[in-house]
Amino acid sequence: MKLLNSFGHAWHGIQYCFRTQLNFRVHLMVLLIVTIAGFILTISNTEWLFIIGCSMLVMALELVNTAIEYLCDTITKDIHPAIKIIKDVSAGAVLLAAAGSVVTGIIIFFPKIIGCLKL
Repeated sequence: MKLLNSFGHAWHGIQYCFRTQLNFRVHLMVLLIVTIAGFILTISNTEWLFIIGCSMLVMALELVNTAIEYLCDTITKDIHPAIKIIKDVSAGAVLLAAAGSVVTGIIIFFPKIIGCLKL
């Protein structure tokens, strides 16, 4: 029962992030587009692994970033230099993962798109 409760709490966290965080919804939309493109362009199993891994990393970091921001805002609403650094570093982690995901997507999809255009 405790395990089921853990999944319920995790699901509530994902729902909270979806409801309150624009970037989370943007990442989900990009994931949907990339998934559709993956099926249309028939990417390999290995390519799917990279797409899934990159996508889940970005989504997970967005959840962590949201939790960190919420915690910081609970501590103080005032502008505090340490809180700013914490929030900036947390957002930077998401940015790095997203940038790496974009590069991975270009490496996977660009040759396939060029191949389709040559037909």
